[in-house]
Amino acid sequence: MWAAALCAGSAAWLTGARDLRGRRVRAVLGGGAPEGTDRWSWRRVVAARRARVRHEWWCLAVGLVLSLLGESVVPMALGAAGVPVARRVRRARDARRVRERRGDEVIALCGALAGEVRAGRQPGEALCVALGEVPGGSADGSGRGRDAEGGAGRCAVLAAARFGGDVPGALGEAAREPGAEGLVGLAACWRVAVDRGAGLAAGLERLEAALRAERDQRADLRAQLAGARSTAVLLAGLPVLGLLMGTALGADPLRVLLHTGAGLGCLAAGGFLEGVGVWWALRIVRGAEGR
Repeated sequence: MWAAALCAGSAAWLTGARDLRGRRVRAVLGGGAPEGTDRWSWRRVVAARRARVRHEWWCLAVGLVLSLLGESVVPMALGAAGVPVARRVRRARDARRVRERRGDEVIALCGALAGEVRAGRQPGEALCVALGEVPGGSADGSGRGRDAEGGAGRCAVLAAARFGGDVPGALGEAAREPGAEGLVGLAACWRVAVDRGAGLAAGLERLEAALRAERDQRADLRAQLAGARSTAVLLAGLPVLGLLMGTALGADPLRVLLHTGAGLGCLAAGGFLEGVGVWWALRIVRGAEGR
């Protein structure tokens, strides 16, 4: 049964990958499927449901399935308790992605601003044009999209640049957003260049190089720690593999764990040790990333 399920999943995945390659070829060559043929495909339905259902609710769904299989409410209770934990993990991952995207946009802003200044534009006009060239931003000050400064901070920077306001102060306020800390350096370059007549383009290029080197260093460190993180996740999944092997051998581990006193004690002790081990391993990895 498990082999048949694995083969069916592999076939579905290969079929989807082949169809994805076909759609890419049709998009490049200018052809496409007739309108409405792929509108109600199972991939669109799954993608729409996945966008509506948060990943943390799968913990409750898995707990419900295990409760039905093991004829006990313990898995459902554990699944419900895992929902807030999974939500916290998802929010932390989303916050890290937003922070990294803002850092990339700050680097792009420094490069675009340096190019505009070298092209002969005044600093205020160059900043307005550079903000429009940053991915996710627009030069009309409408605030649409998500750029390095984020929302009100970006509007304040644009207003200060257009109407002769305190641009370094606005950049400093925008630098409070997570991932936009590089704007502090941009504010310092602006203050030194505009107020004291120093070269703005040279300072911006050096700032861009420094921010890019810092980003590359973080990416390299994250790549080096990927092995340790994968090992921690693999060790966390070993108990599930043990349960599957016991079920395949006919030992019925769910009945032992959920309907006997010794099994419940082993489940509680194992779950506690598992959680502590995963937390400790991830804490070591995060500590290395922080340093």
